[in-house]
Amino acid sequence: MTGLVTAEALEVLVLVDNVTDSLSTTPSFITREWQVLRRQGMKVVAGGALCCANHGLSLVATVHGAGGTRTLLFDGGPVDYAVERNGTRLGVAFGAIDAAMLSHGHWDHAGGLPQALAMIRAANGGRAVPLHLHPGMFAERGSRQPDGGVLPMDRVPPPEAWAAMGAGPVLRSDPYTLLDGLFWISGEIPRRTGYERGLVNQVARMTEAEPWAPDPLLMDERALAVRVRGKGLVVFSACSHAGIVNVLQHVRDSFPGEPIHAVMGGFHLSGETEAIIPETVRDLAGFGLAHLFPAHCTGWRAVAALERAFGEPAVAPAAVGKLYRL
Repeated sequence: MTGLVTAEALEVLVLVDNVTDSLSTTPSFITREWQVLRRQGMKVVAGGALCCANHGLSLVATVHGAGGTRTLLFDGGPVDYAVERNGTRLGVAFGAIDAAMLSHGHWDHAGGLPQALAMIRAANGGRAVPLHLHPGMFAERGSRQPDGGVLPMDRVPPPEAWAAMGAGPVLRSDPYTLLDGLFWISGEIPRRTGYERGLVNQVARMTEAEPWAPDPLLMDERALAVRVRGKGLVVFSACSHAGIVNVLQHVRDSFPGEPIHAVMGGFHLSGETEAIIPETVRDLAGFGLAHLFPAHCTGWRAVAALERAFGEPAVAPAAVGKLYRL
């Protein structure tokens, strides 16, 4: 039993994403950035009034349940100024954010979390913010370069550092629900497909005294799910290093017989993983998805392939400031 409670409705605001696009038309259940900004008081369109794009992802997910509204911050993007700039302009109610989750141990999802925590605590009276973490995400990581060297990544702070920032670290690797049972965090995602192989050039080490060791699978990566009444499960996968097909298969196995209505997040089909776009698109067709909301690291080639395969409005790419209502 998963313990996941059915929600009456779900709203997702894109706080940080690689893309800004407030001109392309969208389905009726999506509000574009400039429309959101006008509702927040923007009187003149100018560069200083708009949000900024950055390489990373942060989503503000608000669930309306029978007992009230609960809000989860799903990742924090790469850097403090993107959270501050976009959150202020979009009118994010930081004080209403009940908890935060870091999907995996990469800088482009963790770097903006300290600023987000500060803004949440400034608005909630200084209360600690539950921050859901996987215990395996704190190693130093890097990418092996063609010359054999390693380009290190900015390291994710350890739990004690998050606590010093005002978080209440929750370290678990098993699946569980939170916030009145309205959100479900997956366990470690099994790797089943033969073509989804993670980041083949990633390496990791716990200390600078240790040698770099291969770390392609990122077993600390987890997905998030919400069940919306009359629709089904909405799945969030921030980067899909596990492979978006593996992610959805894990959700299907965890909720037997339940429809998966939509999937949102980075599908990581850019760079060297562009080679697996055909297999991924083929196998996504087997999940009966009503909507796909590619974001962040999906890449334009994959977005184009998804649109060709599934059409509009099934495919509605994310962009900074977009508000999705499901």
